[in-house]
Amino acid sequence: MTDTAARPGLTTADLPAYIPLNRERLIAPGPVEVDPRVLLELAQPQMHHRAAAGIEKLMEARAKLTQLLGDPYDAVITTSSGTGAFEGALVSLVPEGAKVVNAQAGKFSERWGEMAGRLGYDAQIVAKPWGEVLDPEEVADAAKDAHTLLITHSETSTGALHDLAAISGAARAQNPDLIIIADCITSYGVAELRPAAWGVDVIVSGSQKGTATPPGLGFVLFSPEIQTRLIKNTPRGFYLDMHRELTGQKAGSTPQTPAINLIYALSLSLERLLCVPLDVLWAEKRRQADALIAAGTALGAPAWAARTSPAVAVLTPPAGITGRQVSARLAEMGQRALPGQAPHEDTVFRVSTMGYADRYDALAIAGILEEAFASLGVKVQRGVAVQAAWAALQVN
Repeated sequence: MTDTAARPGLTTADLPAYIPLNRERLIAPGPVEVDPRVLLELAQPQMHHRAAAGIEKLMEARAKLTQLLGDPYDAVITTSSGTGAFEGALVSLVPEGAKVVNAQAGKFSERWGEMAGRLGYDAQIVAKPWGEVLDPEEVADAAKDAHTLLITHSETSTGALHDLAAISGAARAQNPDLIIIADCITSYGVAELRPAAWGVDVIVSGSQKGTATPPGLGFVLFSPEIQTRLIKNTPRGFYLDMHRELTGQKAGSTPQTPAINLIYALSLSLERLLCVPLDVLWAEKRRQADALIAAGTALGAPAWAARTSPAVAVLTPPAGITGRQVSARLAEMGQRALPGQAPHEDTVFRVSTMGYADRYDALAIAGILEEAFASLGVKVQRGVAVQAAWAALQVN
């Protein structure tokens, strides 16, 4: 980009002249930045999904998704967003009219309750205000006579990491036959996730988050035990029939044409995440998020949630400026972040190092926030956010 006119709202009157030279960054919680090598994988001549190489790549990607989870769950790759993958899990496990409990405390967890209601299930809601964390006992009480519990691990709209282990444990203690489907769209490959030990049956995610792949793929990972409860030929779905998909993909096939190019890219991207033990990966992503939160706190922009997610830093801007103003100024600087989700667009703004990013990107974001805040009239001591970020990164 060579001129300021290409960025709406950017004028040389209120921003430094060098701004058009900035490297543009995706610092939003999805879609995320992608390794250039992964993007090059998409530039191959068109491959065929039924060819031997295509079948091999599908099996390879599925195996790597299981490795990234750390438990022997079977992966289904859908050509959809994470929402499509979640719907497939729901209609393939839950019979018509069954009671479905949705635990929600933010925009994305609310989606699953809306989905269950529109699909005609007996949808019951247990909720906390946005920014708060779910109470395990409240969720367990609501689910004591339910067929299925829908729960979000990392809530991208609030920056809260709900205690999936405690919630699942409490709910299963009251209802051993309960099916637990977890939205791990922003926690998979980012936050500590041990579904077998925690009693979670199904993990759902998507390509444009922790796996640092372009949008277009959804993932559903089924425990060995829950696979026996999949509905054969579900009347509530055809394209998203997970019994059929899982049966086919275990044999190296897909009932429909998959986004095979994206599967090639996914397989390559997963290699970077799997080059270290999962504990190392999770700890480093935690430190990077903590660095963003520390930087924000040093600038008078603390985290909104009490129990924060390593996937996204949702920060409350200082008095006098809004989340939309911060997000807009960052965009003018070439840095794509996000304000809060409606109705909290002005309450918070959201930044992340979830994708192809490392700790030095966290330091860069800290410096970028200093400059953005200063240009919005906030009194900033230069270097304070970067210093706070460095301190967070040094914590073991």
